[in-house]
Amino acid sequence: MHIISKHGLKFLALGLMAFAAGLPGMAAAQSAAPAVRIALIESLSGPFGNTGEAVFRNLVWATERVNARGGVKLQSGAQALRIERYDNKGQNEEALAALRSAIDDGIRVIAQGNSSATAAVLIDAINKHNEREPAKRVLFLNYSAVEPALTNEKCSFWHFRFDAHADMRMAALMDVLKDDKALKSIYLIGQDYSFGQSVLREAKKQISLQRPDVQIVGDELHPMARVKDFLPYAAKIKQSGAQAVLTGNFGNDLTLLVKAAKEVGFEGKFYTFYGNALGVPGVLAEAGVGKVIAVADWFPNTPGADSERFYQAFRQRYPKPQDDYVHMRMQLMVEALTQSIEKAGSTEAAAVARQLEKASVNVSGLAGAMRAADHQFQQPLRVAVMDRQGAPGVKFDVEGSGFGFRVIKTISQTGAEQPHNCQMNRPS
Repeated sequence: MHIISKHGLKFLALGLMAFAAGLPGMAAAQSAAPAVRIALIESLSGPFGNTGEAVFRNLVWATERVNARGGVKLQSGAQALRIERYDNKGQNEEALAALRSAIDDGIRVIAQGNSSATAAVLIDAINKHNEREPAKRVLFLNYSAVEPALTNEKCSFWHFRFDAHADMRMAALMDVLKDDKALKSIYLIGQDYSFGQSVLREAKKQISLQRPDVQIVGDELHPMARVKDFLPYAAKIKQSGAQAVLTGNFGNDLTLLVKAAKEVGFEGKFYTFYGNALGVPGVLAEAGVGKVIAVADWFPNTPGADSERFYQAFRQRYPKPQDDYVHMRMQLMVEALTQSIEKAGSTEAAAVARQLEKASVNVSGLAGAMRAADHQFQQPLRVAVMDRQGAPGVKFDVEGSGFGFRVIKTISQTGAEQPHNCQMNRPS
């Protein structure tokens, strides 16, 4: 007969919670155990369901690592982190309904990011809710909604963005594009909503300032998540004579665009925000070598032993090639939340927010810090180009495609920083 000590029972319980955090079907069984619950409000079905599932995997992995070391440590006892899924089906109305459900379910931390339009309506709803019901205030953690206004004129004390906003990403891309001396013509295309509009607006501004010799031969917005056939758009791109395309498209809208461009024989470059995964490298294959440029906070081939071990650990956790899309910023976000709850000694939203404002975190040698003035996370940015796996600087491929991304430019944290016009109202 084996006797387990009280300490051993506690450790076993935490381990079970860590394991269960990654299994949504076990939510009911966990409900009795103390936990910091995070509501993921995201497109988990429909055209952008793959982007939502990629977020879910990243957040689950991040919480598992926190739980494996004992969870969130409070005086009342350690609590596990747990992700709970709310499918917004890509609709703002569904996202608002999910927010109400999450709050009614007792959740006080909301996570969302794969639409700036959705983020904007959530920020507005959370501001109103927190003012109306101070005893049930919630925090909003944003990992991907990069419309600049969200931390400028629409900034909120309750909202924290962990991704670089669109203007920061554009500046990083322009650091590479401006040195592409062979480039004389470019086609701008994006999704017709706040984010896509801001990308094209900033692209025109930056090209005019830094490469006035480059002719913009196309400037087009298309409906988001509703175009099934991008061949007409690709045909216009080819007919324009453009040597490159610049786009902020993501998910299926990006994959279908590059697929159509390949089919019509477009041989130019793609300057992208998100061209480094979710099917793009596999679709373009050899046609994308040296021609797809992407910007991100981190890439699997970011130099350094710690970065390499981090990526290999993720691939061990999610070995299927189609699951290969890891976001460092989401790992940093979960670490920042954990750190802030522990420093606040509470899960109360305002107390945690005041600590999040000054959070500084490091995961596997990759670091960042929150800027209190506007709640925009500050971190290095990297620009990378697609190449064959095994080429210098490309140890790892993407999604089993045989192609990966080599980092060609690193912008320091201070170099990536941009001014803001946030006038934040803070609770007394």
